[in-house]
Amino acid sequence: MTEQIVRCAWGEKGCPEETFYHDTEWGCPCFDDNIQFEFLVLESAQAGLSWRTVLLKRAGYRELFAGFNPVLIAEFGPEKVEELLLNPKIIRNRKKIESAINNARRFLEIQARYGSFCNYLWDFVDGRPIVNHWKTEAELPAKTVLSDKIAKDLKEKRFRFLGSTVIYAHLQATGLINDHTVDCFRHLECQNIQIAG
Repeated sequence: MTEQIVRCAWGEKGCPEETFYHDTEWGCPCFDDNIQFEFLVLESAQAGLSWRTVLLKRAGYRELFAGFNPVLIAEFGPEKVEELLLNPKIIRNRKKIESAINNARRFLEIQARYGSFCNYLWDFVDGRPIVNHWKTEAELPAKTVLSDKIAKDLKEKRFRFLGSTVIYAHLQATGLINDHTVDCFRHLECQNIQIAG
């Protein structure tokens, strides 16, 4: 008899893409600037929508947003925006598309100033992930004092569409915060990655 795998409720009940994302990415500490930028774009695009909607369009974003390369996206001009607005492979929202381009430029400024975006972001948690011990999904906050602080700092650095709730989701996704419920098999896996890192 095989042992039943226990996941966070959203990873268990979601579509196959959500389950795979939960099992392989969400909550895993990320020290790669390009992946950090990818999640900033995707989390910003999600505002007001479900994560499933964004996840199912992730391949389209990867294709149309130059593999999430901030150097290339920073060069997108008005004609490119109009072109993107016509493509159903992504979420066709002008403000979100324009903010992704703006944020690519701001992202490059942070890299130049701090050496990498990861240096900047991980400094907020002293280089060590915050490991929470939630028993149920209902306990997870939508935002915290930490996400408020980071969102405020990014706003001062002229980022757009990255409020505290979006930033908290980003911190969860990129493993600065381990919000897997304690019964989920990924809680300990991600914690072990954190210890190894």
